[in-house]
Amino acid sequence: MIRTALAALLLLATPALAEVEVQEVTSPGGIDAWLVEEHSIPFTALEIRFVPGAALDREGKRGAVNLMAGLLEEGTGDLDAQGFAAARDELAASFGYDASDDAVSVSARFLTENRDAAVDLLRRSIVEPAFTQEAVDRVRDQVLSIIASDATDPGAIAARTWDAAAYPDHPYGRPVEGTRDSVEGLTRDDIVQAHRDTLVRDDVYVSAVGDITPEELGALLDDLLGELPRSTEAPMPETAGWSIEPGVQVVDFDTPQSVVVFGQQGMERDDPDFFPAYVLTHIFGGGGFESRLMEEVRVERGLTYGIGAYLAPREYSEVLMGQAASANSSTAEMVEVVQDEWARIADGVTQEELDEAKTYLTGAYPLRFDGNANIAGILVAMQMDELSPDYIATRNDRIEEITLDDISRVAGELYRPDELSFVVVGQPEGLPATN
Repeated sequence: MIRTALAALLLLATPALAEVEVQEVTSPGGIDAWLVEEHSIPFTALEIRFVPGAALDREGKRGAVNLMAGLLEEGTGDLDAQGFAAARDELAASFGYDASDDAVSVSARFLTENRDAAVDLLRRSIVEPAFTQEAVDRVRDQVLSIIASDATDPGAIAARTWDAAAYPDHPYGRPVEGTRDSVEGLTRDDIVQAHRDTLVRDDVYVSAVGDITPEELGALLDDLLGELPRSTEAPMPETAGWSIEPGVQVVDFDTPQSVVVFGQQGMERDDPDFFPAYVLTHIFGGGGFESRLMEEVRVERGLTYGIGAYLAPREYSEVLMGQAASANSSTAEMVEVVQDEWARIADGVTQEELDEAKTYLTGAYPLRFDGNANIAGILVAMQMDELSPDYIATRNDRIEEITLDDISRVAGELYRPDELSFVVVGQPEGLPATN
């Protein structure tokens, strides 16, 4: 019944975009956070990101940070995994833990009446995880099961193959989960080291949305994170670089459909031309059936169910990527169409396409702010992208200011057909590998 009540509050906690006023908060202990106060519902959403995350895996210990993140909810002190889950549920709280190369993520949702107890339980999971050998072995088995499943998943194989080719000498080039050999070799000491390397105060971003004041949030931050080490002991990763060769790489795999990943090096998030590039890429590969790729590949030729492209500026690299799947008999044609459209978009777009993209992107943006948890996630991502708090209010204006000349200039610089690469997993007919 308590969990049902919390779910109802989550649905009700939906401040309108116009009411999203971001406050910058610094705790007495010096921890920074962004806050949106929303006192109509006695509920708060908290998002925490420790960066960079699994990119800090030590040499030969790939998968340690991912395994560590999976163990944070497996017990603390005298609470084993079941005891921790029972204590969390008794408080009607919700906690989530995850790891990517660029961040270890911690999410929390709690009622105001249970805030102190919920935050203390969350603190114990972050600062004092038990990491018992029993839990390490159990979660390790879960990770190994995921790795085994990915080995038979064409999409996962395509992603791993792409990453290995693009970033052969960087953590990005190896799966966050690690390999079977690396995960089987991890010890409890490796998990403790991964915890000490990644969960540090100097590299943390925090956002809170809900029934909490700046003063209350400041005290909460010190209680929750104040005992963590200030800085990491791990060497920081270098820029990933870019090594994948243009052309087509085929991975033979017995499946009726080939999975195709394609792209080239992209654009940094702080590039002055990122907004025109974002709108241009929406026209090319986003926005459902209105995008050029969907129109040409699915609507006109029926070669795939869905296809898209997107800009992905990461902490140590940036990429312009897309993905689709097609029957083995039609994959070669689909690749040819993508190559043609990549060259065509480099010549720019029409005013009608630009106007339609602006209408969609500015109209859809407020819909992202549909609850405390979503807003908290947006705020923490903004901090990681080094955006200012007023970005929410100015973002649509910046979209509207983009001209056709801006798009034309960026199109020729961003979309470079001679650098386009494909990784194809399947048995595509008539599609030879060229790299």
